[in-house]
Amino acid sequence: MPHKFNADRRDKILTQRHPVTNWAEYDESLRQRGDLTVWISDDALALWAAPPRMTPGGQAV
Repeated sequence: MPHKFNADRRDKILTQRHPVTNWAEYDESLRQRGDLTVWISDDALALWAAPPRMTPGGQAV
């Protein structure tokens, strides 16, 4: 069966080992991990566009 050929190597979502009981502390610990803020200049945004498609299909914009 082809769909089971790589089943042992596919990613699996693990279950949580310890359930969260103190949500306020958990949320605060997530906030303290840090924040990654990326600033992009207007010039970079103006150049950030995909080239027009030459084949049918896909999104026009």
